[in-house]
Amino acid sequence: MDTTQFLKTLQSLANPKAKAALSHFKIETKIAYGISTPVLKKIAKQVGKNHELAQELWATEVFEARAIATLIEEPEKVTEKQMESWLKDFDNWAIVDACCCYLFRLMPNAYDKAMEWTSREMEFEKRAGFSLMAYLAVHDKKESDKKFEQFFPYIKRESVDERNFVKKAVNWALRQIGKRNARLNRLAINVAKEIQKQNSRSAKWVAADSLRELQSGAVQKRVKKKIANGKS
Repeated sequence: MDTTQFLKTLQSLANPKAKAALSHFKIETKIAYGISTPVLKKIAKQVGKNHELAQELWATEVFEARAIATLIEEPEKVTEKQMESWLKDFDNWAIVDACCCYLFRLMPNAYDKAMEWTSREMEFEKRAGFSLMAYLAVHDKKESDKKFEQFFPYIKRESVDERNFVKKAVNWALRQIGKRNARLNRLAINVAKEIQKQNSRSAKWVAADSLRELQSGAVQKRVKKKIANGKS
């Protein structure tokens, strides 16, 4: 199936409710048909990994086509140049997170890029840095604490960014790191308290929201359980 036919197939699956949901969740993009995530994942699974098709689908600028591209792309064939090119195309938080979750976190330079991208000026490029940190914290279960500790200065520095999709990602990254184990939980709580002292409305929100979860009974029980199981 060529790309044109692929897009026609996607259009045939358009759902007005799914299209309305994009607006509801503040997913703003140039072209979108309105197809639910489960349907997109099913299509991607049927297609299988395909580097060439992923490139073609991304180039269409269609939201759903790009979402599928993140799922079918072959990580081993992705270059740094492609990562940077796709990064510059980001125009909504959902495609940022999909790309970081399904593709970028699998790249050998993921940790370096996470830190590098936090210095970008564009909102979604900067979000990508923190989204990547969050997904690495969730999925890279065997990595050492030190790999995540190096993210703290960037989290603290950018906690003052008032832009909604940046501050939420900063908060998200801190919370996910702090839920990995008891040691990182203590360090993340300390970072949140440092952030709280900054004269910034955004920083105070990031700190308060992070502390609420990291100090919660549920999270404390979880990290203590890991200690009991010899994982922290």
